[in-house]
Amino acid sequence: MSDYDLETANAMLLTGRYLYVGFMCHQTIEKILKAYGTNCLMEVPLKIHSLSRLAERTGLDKQLSEEQLDFIDKLEPLNIEARYPSYKERLMKSLTKEYCAELLSQTKELQLWIKNKL
Repeated sequence: MSDYDLETANAMLLTGRYLYVGFMCHQTIEKILKAYGTNCLMEVPLKIHSLSRLAERTGLDKQLSEEQLDFIDKLEPLNIEARYPSYKERLMKSLTKEYCAELLSQTKELQLWIKNKL
């Protein structure tokens, strides 16, 4: 599902649906973190959306670089803010094509890094 969400983020970028690029990038990393946690901890993942808590729960937070941790912090609000109308307008103004292309690129890199740990 993480791969599917990454493909969806790319499709959203190509069609200019920038709000959902950020949301799907968050979903991509959330799902790969949950897959990693399931594989390493042999338990059902927490039903949360916090990327930082998922990384902490799996122990990956100790292996992530500062840049990767900063990226997780950047993605964190894109899950919640994309869902609620009061945040959407403000968020949509900040999500440009260039910014979303960079989000997508960094998401691909982080997803691959985590996959390689599986």
